[in-house]
Amino acid sequence: MAQTSEHSIVRLAELEIDPAQVEAYKRALKEEIEASVRVEPGVLTLYAISVKEHPEQIRLFEEYRDAAAYQTHLQSAHFLKYKAETHAMIKSLRLLETDQILLSSKYR
Repeated sequence: MAQTSEHSIVRLAELEIDPAQVEAYKRALKEEIEASVRVEPGVLTLYAISVKEHPEQIRLFEEYRDAAAYQTHLQSAHFLKYKAETHAMIKSLRLLETDQILLSSKYR
């Protein structure tokens, strides 16, 4: 099992998407996540899930190598495109700062 650095930045995001735009939002999110993981070395993990039976409630788990990698991500062309495309789709967004206890995965 791989473990990540205790210095990585982990954030959780809770989003509520306009139900009429969920599919368009998921397409934009998929494009953004795939680009981020492919081209940004500081993006370690991006997971997107929805609440069962409430597809408009999206949850994101984000892990970045460090604070600088997170700031780089926020300024990347693909992230800025995602923000511009999805701004009107997002009814609410809550970002949660976290403290790591243990991050471990068989998939790393």
